[in-house]
Amino acid sequence: MKTMVKENNPKKQEDSKVLKKFLQDVVSSIAGKLAEEMVNLLNSKKHVNEFIVAKKMDITVNQVRNMLYKLSDYGIVSYIRKKDRRKGWYTYFWRIEPLKSLEVLKDIVGKRISQIKNQISQREKNVFYICNRCNIEMDEENSLLNNFTCPECGSVFEIRDNSKLLKEFRKNLAKSEEELSFIEGELKGELEKKATTRLKENRKEEKKKKIERKKKFLERKKQKKPKPPVKKKQKPRKAKKPVKKTLRKAKKRK
Repeated sequence: MKTMVKENNPKKQEDSKVLKKFLQDVVSSIAGKLAEEMVNLLNSKKHVNEFIVAKKMDITVNQVRNMLYKLSDYGIVSYIRKKDRRKGWYTYFWRIEPLKSLEVLKDIVGKRISQIKNQISQREKNVFYICNRCNIEMDEENSLLNNFTCPECGSVFEIRDNSKLLKEFRKNLAKSEEELSFIEGELKGELEKKATTRLKENRKEEKKKKIERKKKFLERKKQKKPKPPVKKKQKPRKAKKPVKKTLRKAKKRK
């Protein structure tokens, strides 16, 4: 008997790691560095009990809730609640919404790209001055107002060489654009998945409705009483007309 060996897809695993890293970035940018650990716990199809999250992160439930509420404001996490029948209070179950997370992350990375492009444009067009002792930098206008001297130590400003800084900016720009491309690809995949799931749900719902309609039709058919056979109305016989006397007399004469 042959044993089935499940093949690992290195590209899929790598994409999953990158996506996880991006989710951690967006979560930490909104709810703080500590919230990164939530990605491993909440990146699931099922909703996770908030008390389990608190236990695994070794923090209080209130700390967990504070972070989750911040993420919920952006739609990054969703929740369901269940009532405890004995105690009477509600327990919340949470999970990360990948589609909304990617949309928020796309917006963040898009803004970062705009900022880097703006910085590159400023460095290419303008001259900047720096105090090498205090590491204070000013543009040409502010340097002129300070007589090209450092307000902290009084040293004379020097023209800053922007070549290294521009190289670093362009490197960060390329990296951010690559991230954005990956996010857009993942976003497209999530949208396709959502559309497929919705289509399946619609078909399932339509099938369910069809079965219900058929069931109701059969029930109505059973409830209807059979109609008694309709008797045909007999037509009344026509009465024979009396023979006129004049005709009888005429026959006798003949």
